Amino acid sequence: MHSSTLSFQLWLLYFFTIMSSFYVTATSFDIPRLSPIRETILQNFEILSSATISEDFQTFYYNQTLDHFNYRPESYSTFQQRYIINFKYWGGGADQSNAPIFAYLGAESPLDNAPSVIGFLTDNAPQFKALLVYIEHRYYGKSIPFGSREEALKNASTLGYFNSAQALADYAEILLYIKQKYNATNSPVIVIGGSYGGMLAAWFRLKYPHVALGALASSAPILYFDDITPQNGYYSVVTKDFREASETCYETILNSWSQIDEVASQPDGLAILSNKFRTCRPLGDSYELKGYLRLMYAHAAQYNHPPDYPVSMVCGGIDGAAFGNDIISKIFAGVVAYKGNMSCYVNPPTNETETTVGWRWQCVFKYQRCSEMVIPIGTVNTTMFQPTPFNLSSFIDRCESLYGVSPRPHWVTTYYGGYDIKLILQRFASNIIFSNGLRDPYSSGGVLENISDSVVAIATINGSHCLDILRANQSSDPDWLVTQRETEIEIIEGWISKYYADLKAIK
Repeated sequence: MHSSTLSFQLWLLYFFTIMSSFYVTATSFDIPRLSPIRETILQNFEILSSATISEDFQTFYYNQTLDHFNYRPESYSTFQQRYIINFKYWGGGADQSNAPIFAYLGAESPLDNAPSVIGFLTDNAPQFKALLVYIEHRYYGKSIPFGSREEALKNASTLGYFNSAQALADYAEILLYIKQKYNATNSPVIVIGGSYGGMLAAWFRLKYPHVALGALASSAPILYFDDITPQNGYYSVVTKDFREASETCYETILNSWSQIDEVASQPDGLAILSNKFRTCRPLGDSYELKGYLRLMYAHAAQYNHPPDYPVSMVCGGIDGAAFGNDIISKIFAGVVAYKGNMSCYVNPPTNETETTVGWRWQCVFKYQRCSEMVIPIGTVNTTMFQPTPFNLSSFIDRCESLYGVSPRPHWVTTYYGGYDIKLILQRFASNIIFSNGLRDPYSSGGVLENISDSVVAIATINGSHCLDILRANQSSDPDWLVTQRETEIEIIEGWISKYYADLKAIK
């Protein structure tokens, strides 16, 4: 056992070394995370472990098929997939009221914190007398194929079963199993997801309309593939968010990159920057610092939720200039304002828990980005960032060298669609809500206009990433957010009422 753990730690060390050097030459490889939950929660294992989950939530495991789409002997292998059910509000199945099932489709993180953080289900379950189901995405949390993380992450062959189509089939199997087990054959299912999970929810409704009556796809950038959305869309929104918060803050950030490069080019420049930003270990190059700052600004904009409003926090620090009036000192003040007063920043040490939990989340989704989720995010001269255009040829070369797989940049639009989405979906799709906050950078790749009477877009001017599906807060939620959620519930209620009417007519 000890040797197995040691070998895996050595593998992770090797992998981290490769990724570190990889990042230096390809800052565009790391796209901002596709999760409804802020990074501070996802990266802190202690928060996940100590999160109190009500006893109303019961954990189960389903004996899931490894490969739903082939008939080779190994395809019939199985693994234990975790799902959670809350029966508290359920009105019952066919023997009672055919009460609905709300199913949260897990995405780019373990399922542990979903019941407590994704509040849309529990907030609205009493009204609908709904059964609540949360399903973990394969390769995350405790839903690991091949018996262990070591084997699951071993190589491209074992990671090859990690893709969205397999995940959707997983969800279909589990939901059909639950409906059969609890005599809920005629209970309508509404699938709910945010970010990558929002894409899965929309695609699930399109691919499995016999399983799900409708879908709420929150902050789902389904159009950020195959150059449907301009590659600078994401960072253009980040720039707009910061500029609207403070013109002087925007100007400082815009001018900071050249200042960082100028200092870094000096003989002791990296040491100066390391000292100024209190880095946890000496900087190896300026890309390390600039990449950290770029993602910090991106996450602040993406998760610019009330009541904290991280963009205003960062700009308040930058404009406040608590550590000096030069540009570098102002930028560091923004870091402290956002991150809080810490002993060190930028490249914090990774303890064993973070390595064995947090890093695994990252490396598996980076594999998926190198296979099917090729989201071409880049920056150009029109943003507050240094130009870093997305180069598909270089991206392919890097993925092949890292994982031994070649990305399929056109697969998502081939399998799920995307081009001419209104022309196509209005002819056959129904019962999908695409919700987006226009301050969310990923809204640039979202569906922002109604496609039909039942495939609708709800866009809020001041909204941020997946805010509508998070737990409601009566003391801090602005009126527009309350109205947005009420509109979504009204639409879902309409779907269910029509379903019940159709069911009654058939019977």
